Amino acid sequence: MNELSKKAIEVVPYSENWAETFRQLALLFKEDLKDLILGVEHVGSTSVPGLAAKPVIDLDLIIPDKSRLEEIKVILGKRGYLHAGEMGIPGREAFKRSSEYTPLVAVNRVWPAHHLYVCLKDSISLDNHLLFRDFLRANQETADAYALLKIALAKKYPHDIDRYVDGKTDFIIAVLQQAGFNQTLLKDISEQNKFGKSNN
Repeated sequence: MNELSKKAIEVVPYSENWAETFRQLALLFKEDLKDLILGVEHVGSTSVPGLAAKPVIDLDLIIPDKSRLEEIKVILGKRGYLHAGEMGIPGREAFKRSSEYTPLVAVNRVWPAHHLYVCLKDSISLDNHLLFRDFLRANQETADAYALLKIALAKKYPHDIDRYVDGKTDFIIAVLQQAGFNQTLLKDISEQNKFGKSNN
């Protein structure tokens, strides 16, 4: 189903504030979750220095397995995150913000927009995010081409996130193929992108 948005899709120039926002959020999650997670990764376009992006930070919390997922859900819930489930992507649990003040801290603070995911170590979703990010970080020409594509798609489909995401799919698949993904995994990732569920 096509998802039409009242708010126009916006791709903006890179901001160093994105890295700082990630640092602050990662510190909070590490303090809250301690040994429940293996690490926190900044993924998506805002994680690539110099890359134009939608101004939304994407974070992956990495877990070894789902044995303590319920504990994680409770802790994140106290910070104002609502568990949204896998949303069609195995190995990845999505958490939505209950308000602009999420994560809740002692003094009300409006946080920049961000997406939070809890990902299984070695899951396809996590590998997709990390390999795509690392390839763009290491290949400026590819990153520049990706930025131009996103800007063009945002202008062409300003209120249609599904078409915007679908328009990026072939590019993302080509990059992941260069990064070493096999055809079976690429097919799965392509299907996920068609549903507008990738945060690359």
